[in-house]
Amino acid sequence: MGTVKLIECPRDAWQGLPDFIPTEFKAEYLKELVLAGFKHIDAVSFVSPQHVKQMADSEEVMAKFNASLPVGTKLPEIIGIVVNEKGLERALATPGITTIGYPYSISAYFRRANANMTREESRALVETIKKETAAANRGLVIYISMAFGNPYDEPWGPEIVQDTLDWLKDTRVRTVSLADTVGSASPEQVGDLFRQVTDHVAGIELGVHLHSRPENAEAKILAAYEAGCRRFDSALTGLGGCPFAGDNLVGNIATEQVLAALRKAGADPGIDNARLTKVLAMTSEIRAKYAHLAVLN
Repeated sequence: MGTVKLIECPRDAWQGLPDFIPTEFKAEYLKELVLAGFKHIDAVSFVSPQHVKQMADSEEVMAKFNASLPVGTKLPEIIGIVVNEKGLERALATPGITTIGYPYSISAYFRRANANMTREESRALVETIKKETAAANRGLVIYISMAFGNPYDEPWGPEIVQDTLDWLKDTRVRTVSLADTVGSASPEQVGDLFRQVTDHVAGIELGVHLHSRPENAEAKILAAYEAGCRRFDSALTGLGGCPFAGDNLVGNIATEQVLAALRKAGADPGIDNARLTKVLAMTSEIRAKYAHLAVLN
């Protein structure tokens, strides 16, 4: 069986929902993910509540989550997303956050919409985050947003991604995820880009954070896996996606589809199916109560 790393992303699933999910429910959800066997969770973000109201309670969610874990539970990797130095300070001060995540956009338009920064400002922030996380003994993952292209009529090509990876290596970043932020990539493009950047990622754990319509999801996952990817981000039922990516938002790839695809490829992330059923029921409750979407059977 192949070894893969599956990162469950409730933060990405929840961040753009119209109604606020209660803090207690979020904490309980994170606990159930851990009990189901998820060892890597993109759980919260430390951003302005004015822009992302759903993440206004990240410190409280983490406090309740930490207190809820049964004694003896093996602690998971918990990722907290930041977009500026203020968020970084908050994340580093929050118990339970083991890894800081930062979305570095190679699209100038999206970078301005998501973080209101120039390329130089964003690169300087990455260097600061790397320094601060190393000093605090925390992990760091950088997401290359718009890695597979964008709809903004901007220059794009594999060479831009390769240049970014070379710079991140020089900055001593060791975990990177290529993000198809708007879900525009075909399975062929996913596999081709992953192969094209292979020579630029020696020493880097390279993953994918893909968005997709359900009918294309399995093919994208298998294309990445066959190209050598062993790190996958996803969200149960495919809920969510970046609220700053535009009106025609394509959501996250559903974790259920990722699990099915990886098992078909001979890999098993080690998720407890019985426990997963409970978390799926909680996800359906979120869809019905807080996202105004149909409950999935």
